[in-house]
Amino acid sequence: MNYLLLFLAVVAGYIVALILRKKDLKNMEVFMAFSGAFLLSITVFELLPKVFESPSKSIGVYIMLGILLQIFLEFFSKGAEHGHVHLHSENKHFPWILFISLSIHAFMEGFPISEENNLLVAIIIHKIPVAIILSFFFITAGYKQSTTLFFLFFFGVMTPLGNFISNHYEFVHQYETQITAVVIGIFLHVSTTILFESSKNHKFHPAKMAAVIVAIGMAYLL
Repeated sequence: MNYLLLFLAVVAGYIVALILRKKDLKNMEVFMAFSGAFLLSITVFELLPKVFESPSKSIGVYIMLGILLQIFLEFFSKGAEHGHVHLHSENKHFPWILFISLSIHAFMEGFPISEENNLLVAIIIHKIPVAIILSFFFITAGYKQSTTLFFLFFFGVMTPLGNFISNHYEFVHQYETQITAVVIGIFLHVSTTILFESSKNHKFHPAKMAAVIVAIGMAYLL
């Protein structure tokens, strides 16, 4: 069921994108702020305490490696993980670099999902707006529908694949803490970037602030 829900989050994003207009994307900023705050809160409330059950400086090293990995991936994805997509309308070739970098990100975020945490909810909330924005820009850039669906299908299955491997391969369990720490670094970078970018020019936005507060409260109460 978890695998299906993760995939359906991308499907839902695509369906919403089909009925969106450009001006409607401005309303996504509040949803993005909510998703970023929720993902950050689950990371802080649930994942960080787990990896630091046996405190070690090496855990911090793995978290920093996760942050560096995400920075590296964003050189190629151009920030699509947090809602920024820049596609050139004159280039209709399949964006392999964007596809590979996003797939690595999506694959990694599936590893820490388990019945012991609420990360599944956080990832679904994170994926829906990203899928909406990805789909919308693919559609408006004039890419073939087959290209868009191919991209979104494999983007949609990467997180369930990561979670499947985490659940069924023993060698992953041996390095569970280290892998989770790397993913924490990825989440910290993505979620904080979403929050920083949702407050352009550092202006106070009551709706976004309310969304952030609600997200933190919900994550704490889960």
